[in-house]
Amino acid sequence: MLTQTTTRVLEPSDLDAALAVLDRDPIANAFVASRVQVAGLDPWRLGGEMWGWYEDGMLTSLCYAGANLVPICATPRAVRAFADRARRAGRRCSSIVGPAEPTAQLWRLLEPNWGRAREVRAHQPLMVADRLPEGIAPDSYVRRIRKDEMETIMPACVAMFTEEVGVSPLAGDGGLLYQARVAELVGSGRSFARLDQDGRVVFKAEIGAATRRACQIQGVWVAPEHRGQGLAAPAMAAVLRYALADVAPVASLYVNDFNTAARATYRRVGFEEVGAFMSVLF
Repeated sequence: MLTQTTTRVLEPSDLDAALAVLDRDPIANAFVASRVQVAGLDPWRLGGEMWGWYEDGMLTSLCYAGANLVPICATPRAVRAFADRARRAGRRCSSIVGPAEPTAQLWRLLEPNWGRAREVRAHQPLMVADRLPEGIAPDSYVRRIRKDEMETIMPACVAMFTEEVGVSPLAGDGGLLYQARVAELVGSGRSFARLDQDGRVVFKAEIGAATRRACQIQGVWVAPEHRGQGLAAPAMAAVLRYALADVAPVASLYVNDFNTAARATYRRVGFEEVGAFMSVLF
């Protein structure tokens, strides 16, 4: 039995204990919780390791170490332990992302060894909604994307990702992993868009993570030539209606603090700030 403070890579037999930690904050932890509920803790299926921090034999904090490094319910002592493990392993992630305070501490500890990041987004408001807005009718033209429409939605997904992250998702492996992720969301009925009369994407968004308690909307994008025309709020209301009716009782998202237009749109649709995330991009 673990009686001291310690950190280790979790195994499939630790699943219930890990889920209990994730369930302590179902909104902030929706991304990792959704992965764990589907894949368990086997690193190959999960796409990374789950590190656990124990105090007096109890699992109290987690850190997902895959394409992203994500501290979960991480206390300051846990963050220091996770930083030590990450330093020894070397940087294998493309970003660090999570609740702002532990993520900031983790980055302060890692930066001297890992070097400068490409970009640090220190404050990304976390917003939630559990009901449809009054006074904004959901856009009836926003609908689920079908599996035979991958070629229609993919260019919009690539444009959104490139604009948001600053690099193309097609770099490196030619976009195979990214295309697989988009196909997964389309196949599970969690990709939504409004198309114009020529079949081009005007608006799109996905429900990127989903558990029984919360889901997370991501990839919100309006085609540049249609911005400023009032499309986003009704379209987001439509996605929110799908989310609350079909997926989970609470929908969340996080947004860059400098994106004032998006933050105003989300507030109009009824999203309220409940915290903040931080992202470190490499």
